[in-house]
Amino acid sequence: MALVVQKYGGTSVANAERIKNVARRVAAYYRQGNQMVVVVSARGDTTDELIALAREISPRPPERELDMLLATGEQQSIALVAMAIRELGLPVISLTGPQVGIITDNAHTKARILEVSSERLNAELAKGRIVIVAGFQGMTIDHDITTLGRGGSDTTAVAVAAALKADVCEIYTDVEGVFTADPRLVPDARKLEEVSFDEMLEMASLGAQVLQPRAVEFAKQYGVRLHVRSSFSEAPGTIVREGREVEKEIVVTGVAHDRNVAKIGIFGVPDRPGIAYRLFSALAADHINVDMIVQSAMREERNDIAFTVGKDDLAKAVEVVARVNNEIGAQGYVADEGVAKVSIVGAGMITNPGVAARMFEALAEENINIEMISTSEIKVSCIIRAEETEKAVRALHRKFELDKLA
Repeated sequence: MALVVQKYGGTSVANAERIKNVARRVAAYYRQGNQMVVVVSARGDTTDELIALAREISPRPPERELDMLLATGEQQSIALVAMAIRELGLPVISLTGPQVGIITDNAHTKARILEVSSERLNAELAKGRIVIVAGFQGMTIDHDITTLGRGGSDTTAVAVAAALKADVCEIYTDVEGVFTADPRLVPDARKLEEVSFDEMLEMASLGAQVLQPRAVEFAKQYGVRLHVRSSFSEAPGTIVREGREVEKEIVVTGVAHDRNVAKIGIFGVPDRPGIAYRLFSALAADHINVDMIVQSAMREERNDIAFTVGKDDLAKAVEVVARVNNEIGAQGYVADEGVAKVSIVGAGMITNPGVAARMFEALAEENINIEMISTSEIKVSCIIRAEETEKAVRALHRKFELDKLA
């Protein structure tokens, strides 16, 4: 008998028929003798609809109250899934994040999980029940409801799997696994049979929307075996685990893109110690995640600094930058939403020189200008104009012959 944690995304539970499909799949696993914990997201576009409604009431809704609102989406889903499983004659119970004992920090709308209690979960499993858990939500030590940010149900599932020492954590979505690129942009993208935690973490953080980056971090830290699958197919998906033997042979594993990017530039920044700290600590204090950072060469004892943030954080980031700009005596700033990030990822890049040059060549051949560059051992990212995203992804996929991966 295995202990299986499954997570179903919003498209998997978007309507009554899909909820019944999830129930049948879960029931089949349970009848094979497995203990089942099922993490569920809000249905379809529920979260987006709730955010839109909140902004009709208030242009900048208080984040604590926004969390109170958004958490209701998952509560609907878990009740409906539990009802569907009960109709199949199986014992089941639904639990919210706070009922499970998912404790987070107090960063509303993007909280981080600090602890998951396994006591309630183990008690319900011992009774032979299927446990349906609300993803995306938790509770602070002061009993305030929090949400975990976009894709947070993935993190819930992995954290629960880690707490229970589950045999596997299956992430069900609307695609059959992890692909070499978004198959909606690249029709000949190939599904990967397996991918390393490091590669998946880079791909997730660079825009591949199959898994949330924090979920991959959790899985790597606690050794949780992940299986990314489609809820609409019985086909095997992609296994995410520790480093693969084939890493030395495959230089680039995939191409990722992210349109949820905005660029901010600050001009004429005084070149003296502590300036960068004042800027980026102020952004961190407002829980604004900064991605790429570029500082230009000094001229007349001043620099220019450019960095990227998510579009959702742009308004807050501009407020912080405007304040810090005046405090440090910089000469001005500008924000740009018309950009996107394209990246190549592959553990084999560590031992293969010239990969970045090939990437730049591919973009140059398409007359695509590069505005910012960021690298790590296993990825290269470029900021380009948003309207050139699709052309760039296809060019990079061709350049590295990813359609030929086995």
